[in-house]
Amino acid sequence: MRHTIRKAVLPVAGLGTRFLPATKAVPKEMLTILDRPIIQYVVDEARAAGIEHIVFVTGRNKHVIEDHFDIAYELEETLRRRNKTQALELLEKIRPSAGTTSFTRQQEPLGLGHAIWCARDLIGNEPFAILLPDMLMKAPKGCLSQMVKAYESHGGNVISVEEVPFDQTHNYGIVERGEPRTDGTFAITGMVEKPEPGTAPSNLYINGRYILQPEIFDLLGEQTKGAGGEIQLTDAMLTLMGKQSFHGVEFRGETYDCGSRKGFLSANVAYALDDHELAVELRPMLDKLLVKAS
Repeated sequence: MRHTIRKAVLPVAGLGTRFLPATKAVPKEMLTILDRPIIQYVVDEARAAGIEHIVFVTGRNKHVIEDHFDIAYELEETLRRRNKTQALELLEKIRPSAGTTSFTRQQEPLGLGHAIWCARDLIGNEPFAILLPDMLMKAPKGCLSQMVKAYESHGGNVISVEEVPFDQTHNYGIVERGEPRTDGTFAITGMVEKPEPGTAPSNLYINGRYILQPEIFDLLGEQTKGAGGEIQLTDAMLTLMGKQSFHGVEFRGETYDCGSRKGFLSANVAYALDDHELAVELRPMLDKLLVKAS
């Protein structure tokens, strides 16, 4: 019997150095895209895919994330007294139910693989999802929802991928594609973390969404440091591939790497243009700025 994907891990322990000084006191995951923090979009994607319990792997100075998903008694009481029902409903909507979030610490920056390993006791012996909070996935049907559908059909381990120009493959984890299936998925026959230029097995990069079986935890616990002197999730997945099937899903939508200034700004513009009332004012402003910049 195939287990339902109920739990997800969100690694949020990163320092956000590319956004200093903004991230000196504010976690990068709490920087806002339009009117809400990046992390909120990722949590919403997980919930839409049926995730019941989210495990945040945090670090020092990340308590603001925990506060964001908690009750703000003084604020909510003030909103009630002032009859601000719309704002109150918004806060209640984003707040998870009691017992559906957990927080654990990654005490040393030892890499993504180590961050996932830190969640092992909270996940237990069941398959789970991983969503990297830097990667904002915009689509009518969320990226993780697309992956869950593939998991329900094929089981095993599922990885979301997208195309990237071949001259950029050395910046990413790249998968080797097997024969495509009629449902748009394919078997993954290999993967490599940041291949040397000209050696990539494809131009499909891993875009920050995974569904993995719990056996990955034992492998991560034994994993030696890889690229960048860190414990790499890709290395552990390669070992697991020798025992279990891996399936690729090409994400249908737009991905914004909010760990970069370009991706962060692009996401803000894209989500703002989705707001019809705001877009009416924003479009001429953007046109004017483009004229000035030319």
